[in-house]
Amino acid sequence: QVQLVESGGGLVQPGGSLRLSCAASGSIFSIVAMGWYRQAPGKQRELVAVIRSGGNTDYADSVKGRFTISRDNAKNTVYLQMNSLKPEDTAVYYCNAGIRLSITMRTQDYWGQGTQVTVSS
Repeated sequence: QVQLVESGGGLVQPGGSLRLSCAASGSIFSIVAMGWYRQAPGKQRELVAVIRSGGNTDYADSVKGRFTISRDNAKNTVYLQMNSLKPEDTAVYYCNAGIRLSITMRTQDYWGQGTQVTVSS
């Protein structure tokens, strides 16, 4: 059984910063990629940032230059440093990981429970 546990959400003023963390635990053989998605009320879930096992990253255009994704492979943890936050960044942020449970199994998607980020004055 694999679990993704997120932390770090909250209320912040525009221009402020938050750091999200997501730790994967369980019988994990390897993690192919880890990332963050977000879903605002009335909108579809969208990719925010992803980091792959080799270290390469991708970001949504709306967060480039403001958000930074990083990963601690030894701790199976991914971080999202969010700076210069805007009201439009308000959403529930979900951690996602592509995980293989054994060398013979294909990669499967796992999701965290979500953490609320609210940017408001």
